[in-house]
Amino acid sequence: MTVPPDDLSMLLTYGGAVDDPDGRIDAVEVAPEIYRMPFWTTAFCAAVIRAAELIGFEPDPDDPVPGHEVSLATISPVLYRSVEYDVGTRVWPRLQEHWPLIEYRGLRDAFVIRYLPGEQESLRIHQDIAQVSATVRLNDGYEGAALEFPRQGYDNRDQPVGSLLAWPSLVTHPHEAGALVSGVKYGLTIWCELPSDTAIY
Repeated sequence: MTVPPDDLSMLLTYGGAVDDPDGRIDAVEVAPEIYRMPFWTTAFCAAVIRAAELIGFEPDPDDPVPGHEVSLATISPVLYRSVEYDVGTRVWPRLQEHWPLIEYRGLRDAFVIRYLPGEQESLRIHQDIAQVSATVRLNDGYEGAALEFPRQGYDNRDQPVGSLLAWPSLVTHPHEAGALVSGVKYGLTIWCELPSDTAIY
């Protein structure tokens, strides 16, 4: 199996990923220190899902919080770099309006995670090793497996497909995915690199 030509063109050029790449996106606080904003079109989300399925999903046995995942860099290094640039230029300035001391150092990782009955149906509570974490909802048509933030009393069951949810990592926002009830869930997880001595942007 190969990636359909239309999908390949979208993924390699980042074409059709954003409805209005020149427009200002607003970061709306949906819970304490959790911000939501538009990110990808539903068509681009679907293309990423199809490409991820062609590559396949595997848990990392060395991951302390293993999930069935595939990195965007494995799907396409060009796609990974496009997302890294997009987060740095379109998303990060909106987050800095709320968190002025954060510094963009690129991505630590960005990967598609799949929740499937009989495979991965939930994810235990954890925190990420990142400066900022984010998730993009890639599809609907499933029930359960909502991303939950117990301390903030919030879950993302109403997050629109294609939107990005961002929060500070490491200390204040432990999170988990509840039990999948039916269907298949796909999400993009983004980890922004911790501060270092070398800036990317």
